[in-house]
Amino acid sequence: MKLDKTDHKILKILQKDGRITNAELAKRIGISPPPALDRVRKLERNKVIKKYAALVDPAAVGIETFTFVEVTLLRHGKEAVIEFLEAVMKIKEVMECHHITGDADFLLKIAAKNIPAYEDLVLHQLTELPNIQHLKTMVVLSTPKSETALNIDTPKDK
Repeated sequence: MKLDKTDHKILKILQKDGRITNAELAKRIGISPPPALDRVRKLERNKVIKKYAALVDPAAVGIETFTFVEVTLLRHGKEAVIEFLEAVMKIKEVMECHHITGDADFLLKIAAKNIPAYEDLVLHQLTELPNIQHLKTMVVLSTPKSETALNIDTPKDK
């Protein structure tokens, strides 16, 4: 799907405020509400907008510990990777799983209640994942910057 200037404006606004009314969105992008709604629905249908979500304060729900874990697999064939991915997707504390280049094969972002809970996760789930050769954990001390919105450049008028 080719995105135009108006689509980019919509995406920028919705990334900052996914609960904006259609009337307010239309006003801010300079078109009437029906075509604004049509555009948003088209972006949703084409999976440009993947989903809407509430951003929750981790501390408010008892999540104190974030880690990034580099995972190195023993084998690298298609079956080994698929088996690993199927297993890691079932671990609820794994927030993100990235297939990466470099010394490791995957990078996991994990949210745990605290360090003892993370240790339990390592001992009873992560080390039990199929085809694991090595895990390397980096504990997050603080997060000075965390963005959810992509930096979308609006196309210039032609």
